Amino acid sequence: MRTYISRGLLSIMLSISTTTPLAPPNKTDPVRSAEWFLDFLKIKDAHSISTGAGVTVGLPDTGTFPHRDFVKNLANGIDLTSGRSTSTNNDKDGHGTEMAGLIAGHGHGNSAGILGIAPDSRLLSIKVTEGVSQASELEAGIKAAATLGASVVNISAVTGPSRALEEAIHIAAQQDSVIIASSGNASRVATIGYPAALQGVLAVGAIGKNGTPTPSSIPGPNLGICAPGEKIITTGLKSEYSEIRGTSAATAITSGAAALVRARFPELSAQEVIHRLTATARDVGAPGWDEQCGYGVLDIVKALTADVPPLAGGSASAAVGAGGSSGAAAGGADHGGDRQKTVVLGGIAAVLAGGVLVAWLAVRRRGRKRL
Repeated sequence: MRTYISRGLLSIMLSISTTTPLAPPNKTDPVRSAEWFLDFLKIKDAHSISTGAGVTVGLPDTGTFPHRDFVKNLANGIDLTSGRSTSTNNDKDGHGTEMAGLIAGHGHGNSAGILGIAPDSRLLSIKVTEGVSQASELEAGIKAAATLGASVVNISAVTGPSRALEEAIHIAAQQDSVIIASSGNASRVATIGYPAALQGVLAVGAIGKNGTPTPSSIPGPNLGICAPGEKIITTGLKSEYSEIRGTSAATAITSGAAALVRARFPELSAQEVIHRLTATARDVGAPGWDEQCGYGVLDIVKALTADVPPLAGGSASAAVGAGGSSGAAAGGADHGGDRQKTVVLGGIAAVLAGGVLVAWLAVRRRGRKRL
């Protein structure tokens, strides 16, 4: 879900709210104050340890609008829909811009605007779609992000399985990129989408302000971790701000956390970074791993400070979710490499009676109020 809101309306909303905590350091800015997840994640403490400096986060998505709250962190990306190298305004949908703010927002002025999880990281925007694309375009974006030096790759999208997608993830793994992907947003019957269901990928679910999984967050044996994904304020098109929900937002927040860990522990492999995130997650629900929230809720400060035991099986170990199922086996879906599948950012699965995944459908509703 996506709502575009003005500063004036946001200020009124905050004045009548009794449940939204104010996030430091500027409690007078309505945008910064609305980022409840900053306090939830103790981001001020995290930033005293790491801000993501020196880490590049790849963002294969709808492109980016050069919003003032993250424009200083935009690297020269690529528009795969046109073949041009660009870091300029090429986002017509808004999804990529929303993810960019959550990952690398630095705000503006006197601690105003959106503060991202890794405010000193670099954003490598890879435009692969205007909002709905074929899986081949996402695959190309993943490869481009990894080969151009992204040590973290954020995939706030879901699709069906294919050999080509597995190959793209394999190439990113060879480049030692941390790959973080949305589990997906459910409507009725749905399973964790791809590439989140593949081995070596950290699949992310969403939690609300109460710290428990949101009703739309898809559970499953591949789920690794949960992060805030409800009433998330972030950057929007044309200097607007958006309120969004779902696993797309949770994934971007987790990618920002991975950038902090990579900056703090540059010697760790990609799988060791994922291990540190999951090993330090705050357990919720039944003790231990579960299908609703994986190993628990993201705890950034603990991920940056805890004494974490070595990854079982060494740094090459690829299993994330307790189910341990590989991409080739998960879901029993067709792996014909030539079959076209649709990608919808922040989408849900459409399933036939026989249970074969055939498409992903958008669930975002939009309303706009300009600044």
